[in-house]
Amino acid sequence: MNNLLTIFIAMVIVNNMVLSKFLGLCPFFGVSKKLSNAFSMGIAVTLVMLIASVSTSAIYNYILVPYKVEFMNIVIYILVIASLVQIVELIIKRTNIILYNALGIYLPLITTNCAVLGITLINSAENYSILESTVSALGAGIGFTLVLIIMSGIREKLDLADSPKSMRGLPVAFLTAALLALAFIGFNGMV
Repeated sequence: MNNLLTIFIAMVIVNNMVLSKFLGLCPFFGVSKKLSNAFSMGIAVTLVMLIASVSTSAIYNYILVPYKVEFMNIVIYILVIASLVQIVELIIKRTNIILYNALGIYLPLITTNCAVLGITLINSAENYSILESTVSALGAGIGFTLVLIIMSGIREKLDLADSPKSMRGLPVAFLTAALLALAFIGFNGMV
């Protein structure tokens, strides 16, 4: 139990996919302009991370390793993730068209979100069990969502600020992300 808690906290804060591993930066900067979109994207990515991690962990532990074809993991993981994203996209489109339109191009981009592929590869590299992979993915997804929400709150405030014209938009977002990354590095000795 203690090991699972350590994995979870490490993935949320210390090994945050965006601020520590620098994975998932495209949706991080693209969707973090508005809090509601950031939260929705974070939930969608978390859901895909969870399902992908459970699926790929089972595939890795029960198919790839016993048959000694671990080298096929990236190809298999990409196929699994692409399929899952298509299913999530169809579900969101049928249940919440407003959210579907708000997420726009970023929803299909979850397929190529390197954070989703990254968590599956991290779970394989750490040789996590299915339960540990699930906890790791949940932590990574919550950490991704947390950082998106923090960033979107800051960016909404920065839109109201009187900043120099050359710093508006993405330049100040890059500086803000750098400061957030430095803040999260402070947790590095914690776990």
